[in-house]
Amino acid sequence: MKVAVVGGGGREHAIIKKLKQSAEITELFCLPGNGGISYDATCVPIKATDLDGVVDFVKQNGIEYVVVAPDDPLVLGLVDRLAEIGVPAFGPSQKAAIIEGSKVFSKELMEKYGIPTAQYAVFDSAHEAVDYLRHEARFPIVLKADGLALGKGVLICDNFVQAAAGVKAIMEDKMFGSAGNQMVIEEFLTGPEVSVLAFTDGKTMVPMVSSMDHKRALDDDEGPNTGGMGTIAPNPYYTPEIAKICMETIFLPTMAAMNAEGRTFKGCLYFGLMLTPDGPKVIEYNCRFGDPETQVVLPLLESDLFSIMRAVTEERLGEAEVRFSSGAAACVVVASGGYPQQYKTGCEMRGLTKGGVALRDVTVYHAGTKCEGERLVTAGGRVLGVTGTAETLDQAIEKAYQGVKQISFEGHFCRSDIGQKALAANQRKDG
Repeated sequence: MKVAVVGGGGREHAIIKKLKQSAEITELFCLPGNGGISYDATCVPIKATDLDGVVDFVKQNGIEYVVVAPDDPLVLGLVDRLAEIGVPAFGPSQKAAIIEGSKVFSKELMEKYGIPTAQYAVFDSAHEAVDYLRHEARFPIVLKADGLALGKGVLICDNFVQAAAGVKAIMEDKMFGSAGNQMVIEEFLTGPEVSVLAFTDGKTMVPMVSSMDHKRALDDDEGPNTGGMGTIAPNPYYTPEIAKICMETIFLPTMAAMNAEGRTFKGCLYFGLMLTPDGPKVIEYNCRFGDPETQVVLPLLESDLFSIMRAVTEERLGEAEVRFSSGAAACVVVASGGYPQQYKTGCEMRGLTKGGVALRDVTVYHAGTKCEGERLVTAGGRVLGVTGTAETLDQAIEKAYQGVKQISFEGHFCRSDIGQKALAANQRKDG
């Protein structure tokens, strides 16, 4: 089959590398892709949000199946547009993608159906939000823009002054654009964070291996929030007992809630969870594979990803084999100097051969790269995700950092402590 993947980052590269292993796929395209993806698929310079362009390309090139990976085209309704021309796609409809597209919708859904989450209030005006903060809030507190904001529409505020400034930034200064027309203010939850991606066809829910993201730019969880500086899988805090609780109180109730609302979700549903003293609670939903969580989850998938995706689309996930390795994976993000603020692009990368490194069980996923003739240069803030896989987490981390050492470009940096919290948690469990 001829298959196209929509998107152009590290997540898409991880999906493409796994899809390449399927005997059913004869040709693989990526729209728009990036420099590193071009070694694994034919890249076509059509933006993920150019729905007309994507649909035209699919029609004109006889594409038989499409994987829509990023949030924007899902929320804009690309899967619906493809259905109109008779092309099946992996990803939720526009009606279902609202679970990520609107924080207000997702909070109200959880409240209506009794799904555990932080207490919250919704605001349409900055004045009312500030009034609430002055009289009713307990600090620290969390401010969230309602709409999509490149994964950055969240502010954690320690006091009233910070929070009032945050409301102004989101609702009046529009630091996240129209995503801040409405906002949610919610209680600050404490406990270990866990990311769980799950395949679902609206009838069956199959969670993937759990993972742990590292959001802060610098070691010891310092510096500004980023799109993610690294991940490990599995997450040691996510025990079989907690997994059972999550399935019964969060995963299956969410699937049932979306069905009850006439918004059946088919695709990959991402659960951002906090394991609080009162039990697991939902921090956020995403309507797609996480980035960079995908870069540690899919390397551990032993089953055929394309077969699973088609089973989801055709609502027969219950019959599909979904099997993960018992090993571990660690991904270290190599970023441009200055990220997530100002950073330079166009820096030539050294140490890569055909986009990768010559180390066993080490894979380089490209997030922000492009080809300039024979040169591979940086084209984003998060440039590469270097993933190591092994029987144990400490071995996987060591392999990932061995891979990182092979690569260099002007101003590059990475965190040196990816996975250390997880290793400490494992030691406590073993001790």
